Amino acid sequence: MFSHDQSPDPSWVSSGPPPGRGIYCNRTLNLRSIKVIGYDMDYTLVHYRVNVWERRAYDYLQQRLQDRGWPVGELAFDHDLVVRGLVMDIERGNLLKVNRFGYVKQGFHGTARIDVDTLRRTYARTVIDLGDPRYSFLNTLFSLSEGCMYSQLVDLLDAGKIPTIQAPPQAAEAHAGYRELYRAVRANIDAAHTEGQLKAEIVAAPERYVDLDEDTVLAVLDQYHAGKRLLLITNSEIDYTAAMMSFTFDRFLPGDMTWRDLFELSVCGARKPGFFESKAPLLEVVDVERGLLKPVIGPLRAHGLYFGGNAAAVELHLGLSGDEILYLGDHVYGDVHVSKSLLRWRTGLILRELEDEIAAAEGMHDLHLGLAAMMAEKERLEWRFSQIRLAIQRKKVAYAEPAPEGIEALAQQMSRLRTELVALDERIAPVAGAAGRAVNERWGLLMRAGNDKSQLARQVERYADIYTSRVSNFLFATPFAYLRSPRGSLPHDPLPVVTPPKLP
Repeated sequence: MFSHDQSPDPSWVSSGPPPGRGIYCNRTLNLRSIKVIGYDMDYTLVHYRVNVWERRAYDYLQQRLQDRGWPVGELAFDHDLVVRGLVMDIERGNLLKVNRFGYVKQGFHGTARIDVDTLRRTYARTVIDLGDPRYSFLNTLFSLSEGCMYSQLVDLLDAGKIPTIQAPPQAAEAHAGYRELYRAVRANIDAAHTEGQLKAEIVAAPERYVDLDEDTVLAVLDQYHAGKRLLLITNSEIDYTAAMMSFTFDRFLPGDMTWRDLFELSVCGARKPGFFESKAPLLEVVDVERGLLKPVIGPLRAHGLYFGGNAAAVELHLGLSGDEILYLGDHVYGDVHVSKSLLRWRTGLILRELEDEIAAAEGMHDLHLGLAAMMAEKERLEWRFSQIRLAIQRKKVAYAEPAPEGIEALAQQMSRLRTELVALDERIAPVAGAAGRAVNERWGLLMRAGNDKSQLARQVERYADIYTSRVSNFLFATPFAYLRSPRGSLPHDPLPVVTPPKLP
């Protein structure tokens, strides 16, 4: 435990944050001008061991489906099968990696990869619209067990092994059965959460599920003593919130201070994103253990614990609104999209996978430089190939200034260039393949879809003013930082001159 006069190891002051622990800025944010900082709890202030939590959620989902008579007893949770940011096409039973423009770049039908020709044939004229109920966006770590089970059930349905749902005539075709699978998975995973058995297990043995982080508490304390007014706004239930916050915060706080003392308001059962747009009543929690509530009459109580409510009531209490409030959470839609779009709050996304993403990119730095060099060479050869092809065309049709070489000599040059391009492609393919499998063998990098940004990256870029891997990264920024976004790059900007390493 630290006290008020203790400080973290100052070695980072000169060296900056460790790799992957920065705060990355899409829109310039002056923390000095922020009066209020609000936090989500799950996967924001409290970080779970993802594989342990999601495996247990999967177990509950599996049991519920087994109780329906579905043959799922032999299935097992596969943490590599699904990553955050994928899109489920619930009409076709496909999992898709989509780029920022909504075009499909990779796909699996069930657990089987969709080949390039089939993918192109299926989605060539389709732009994925996340507002279409046909698609479900897996934008939180809580989605992993759901996505894994759905993919596995698609395989069982295609094999005709789910007795209550008719198997589709062909696995790749749109079929109502895939939608029924999604509804069953969605309803049962929700029930597994709301019935409380899973969370009761976590409360009984939190050390099994939770990664304690003393630095998160210190970062929030820094903000508190810097005069920031702190909020906790979570969808979790009252008793669960109290148990998790006590377990993760109280042990690291000085003296007899508790987590309740840090937060000016704590709101449980917020039902985000509805919290940001509804007028639901705010109820005060009278008894945490019994969940007793009473209507709010008059002003809100400092350091009070509340249930439900709405953002307008919170803004009224604070006497503040808009860009004086910063809210951080892990859910792209529920935490940052709606609060940004409707309330104009400043927003931050917690993206824990970012640390692995950045480590993988740094580990492949030389490989990417080599790949860039080979692609530059390919562009040069293709440009020359196209020029010669055009020269042949002009000679044959006899227009414009003809090239001095004859058609046969030009054709020989084209043949040599074609041979060089084929050889170069053979060198590029394994390098590009290795880059595309970084972090996850199936899906590659979270924020990339091929050479482009992924749909998840686009959502982060559009709705999160800042993003970072964990709350404790604010230790490196301090509550007084001026976070500046980098100069936006454009396709016509001059490229930096880089001398790539030699590849074998």
